[in-house]
Amino acid sequence: MKKLLTLWMLALLPYCLGAQTDKKTEEILDKVLEELRESSGIRADFGGTENGFLLLKGEKFYLNNGSIQSWYDGETQWSYVAETEEVNISHPTPEELQAINPYLILLRYKTDFDYTYKGSQTRNGVKGHEIVLTPKHSGNREVIRVFISQKHQPLAMKIEQDGRTLSEISVISYKTDQGLEDGIFRFNKSLYPNVEIIDMR
Repeated sequence: MKKLLTLWMLALLPYCLGAQTDKKTEEILDKVLEELRESSGIRADFGGTENGFLLLKGEKFYLNNGSIQSWYDGETQWSYVAETEEVNISHPTPEELQAINPYLILLRYKTDFDYTYKGSQTRNGVKGHEIVLTPKHSGNREVIRVFISQKHQPLAMKIEQDGRTLSEISVISYKTDQGLEDGIFRFNKSLYPNVEIIDMR
């Protein structure tokens, strides 16, 4: 009987460890979400595949990577391309938003992804946690690796497919409680008088 009980415990051990790992992952990501949702505004300067900065307030954002600027007020997105002096206006899908603003991936991690805690690590002298997010949609082969600092700030993100890196960002500076006004997340035409507007809504 004891032998049978031991075998059952050994069989169940991987599932128990998995549950504990998932709980730890949820605790880390939930603290990240709490800061993202409750902050009066966040500024993240980043480098990697692209360089630029991102302003965040809940699901609203403004992204500037030098050649493209994007504003999103929670419903409408404006994308300005400096080279063509055009602004596209749209109501983007969640997938389109995630491609532009990777932080939105974290806001929807419970509904859109399976998640695994890969352990603690140090990146650029900062201690933190590595978490892997795998899309629940079977047709999507991308894997997202996220590095979260011990202060629960997302400081790096890498998107991989079949072991190959598609894009990677590394946060150079991350500042919270920036007191951002909602108008920052809407396109202001008066600042771009010669722009051509293409309304795709």
